[in-house]
Amino acid sequence: MRSFGDAATRLLLVLIARVSHHDEVSFAAVNGDRVDLIDTHPFGEVQLTGESHPLESVRVLAPILPSKVIAVGKNYADHATEMGGEVPAEPMIFLKPSTSVIGPGAPIVLPTSSRHVDLEAELAVVIGRMCRHVPIDRVGDVVLGYTCANDVSARDHQASDGQWGRAKGFDTFCPLGPWIATDISADDLAITARVDGEVRQSARTSSMVRNVSTIVSWISDVMTLLPGDVILTGTPAGVSPIVAGDEVVIEIEGIGQLRNPVVAAESVA
Repeated sequence: MRSFGDAATRLLLVLIARVSHHDEVSFAAVNGDRVDLIDTHPFGEVQLTGESHPLESVRVLAPILPSKVIAVGKNYADHATEMGGEVPAEPMIFLKPSTSVIGPGAPIVLPTSSRHVDLEAELAVVIGRMCRHVPIDRVGDVVLGYTCANDVSARDHQASDGQWGRAKGFDTFCPLGPWIATDISADDLAITARVDGEVRQSARTSSMVRNVSTIVSWISDVMTLLPGDVILTGTPAGVSPIVAGDEVVIEIEGIGQLRNPVVAAESVA
């Protein structure tokens, strides 16, 4: 949980959004049906600008623009099984480019080169400070909060390429949002994916093979994590294809819903 303001007007920064209003982009605290703009960024001391707007009057963007997105593969045993494999002996990580990130309402664009694109609902960890070699019991000190993610994957490219850079890295293949929840525990949250109202994935984060603290600590031994970096913690069973015209909704308990339409590449050319 983050706090801001002087002693007389101290408020709790529980949900952090990134919004556009009149072509100006700002971080904001979400308070019910309003957003209160923040003067700079949510890392470090935070102050309100005094400007507030109805939530419905702003455009909610991806809550963060990370320097990198690190994703963990096969971190739910049932997903490893449905993919025809086993849980790796150590965390298996890969990178998604920052250019794959989009926010709520932005379209997932299906590449013309792929005939099989899957959704993957995931809990995303947002790093709050630069860190390296973080002990498991200190991970809470470096985490800003959590958001919903969709690790969109071109499954045919993943199978044919032998590595996952192209399959996971297309523009629009990392929806994040709607905001960052800073006051929740990630240990046991319901996570659901729906397509046009039909449930495709339903699980709890307690089913992860390796929990958030283990994952963040392990990754921090591999690479330096910067404020705003995002870690995707794996997807449960039920990954399934999406096609143009679908609406994908990723929902995580305590955070909210991330909604994105799916379109064909030629429709945005």
